[in-house]
Amino acid sequence: MTATTVDEQRLMNFVFKAVGDFGAQLSGALAVIGDKLGLYRAMAGAGPLTAGELAARTGTAERYVREWLCAQAAAGYVEYAGDERFVLPAEHAIALTDESSPACVIGGFELMLAAVRSTDRLIEAFRTGEGVGWHEHHQDLFSGCERFFRPGYHANLVGSWIPAMKDVEERLRAGSRVADVGCGLGASTVLMASAYPESTFVGLDYHAGSIADARERAAAAGVGNRTRFEVGRAAELSGTYDLICLFDSLHDMGDPVGALRHLRDRLDPAGSLLLVEPFAGDTVAANLNPVGAVYYGASTLLCTPNSLSQEVGAALGAQAGESRLRAVAAEAGFSSFERVAETPFNLVFQVRP
Repeated sequence: MTATTVDEQRLMNFVFKAVGDFGAQLSGALAVIGDKLGLYRAMAGAGPLTAGELAARTGTAERYVREWLCAQAAAGYVEYAGDERFVLPAEHAIALTDESSPACVIGGFELMLAAVRSTDRLIEAFRTGEGVGWHEHHQDLFSGCERFFRPGYHANLVGSWIPAMKDVEERLRAGSRVADVGCGLGASTVLMASAYPESTFVGLDYHAGSIADARERAAAAGVGNRTRFEVGRAAELSGTYDLICLFDSLHDMGDPVGALRHLRDRLDPAGSLLLVEPFAGDTVAANLNPVGAVYYGASTLLCTPNSLSQEVGAALGAQAGESRLRAVAAEAGFSSFERVAETPFNLVFQVRP
């Protein structure tokens, strides 16, 4: 047996990286605690606070809050101001509390923590090859996903993505029939319905609990008279539409080719499909970066298991990339596939018959 030479510095560098990841994993849970208890919101704009002052503001126990503040300061989420006081910088407050900002990330912590709660179930799935459906995860997954993606949709969907598509925005302003497939809690549906009052909208999702929430949110937003939400999968969509949208949902489907083929049949000949997918290059090497780490990780815990729980189980994964998505669309019978926009987190395509 050939002896392996160990680079001690490389070994220790990796050990410290792992220790940093321990802290990151714990910080995610602590961020969810801070969000659900209103700790971040109470600190936003308040200046330096002691643990006792923050506990009094939030109706929580001082000893827990003190330890939470120390952990958050060590992780760089809050800053230690001296004299047993801690402050939430204004920039951090935006990311952790302002859900109207595209920089808001707080929902991501709820989403990721919900995903890792299924670890035991996923260990068994790794052994058997069976899938784990979206509906089988912790309930925080649904609200966390909506809160994670909603700021990006608010920042880009109506302001840049739809205007970048050919012959779409004009038709929406005049009055179009729109389907939002895999709509979740309806954030994207309600946003479009609010922006285009002459158009009508259908949201479709197979998770009944999400559809119930979506109906309530549409009513609260005053667009319930022009939107309806139905429980179902992509292959069950009925009717004819001028625009069909899939927001970060195609890669989760068991049979993406079959789904797109059915949606093509539901599309008006002059209509378009708006396909939004996680940002990814076409090779593994192109995705070996912090964003890729998040998407590959979420895909391992959520997207791939969900696809494997359905018929066909194509398991595109959250890092499918443009070339593979283009091939799926072509196999489904679409003739035009054009990237019209992108962000650091999304690729946006207009797909036409």
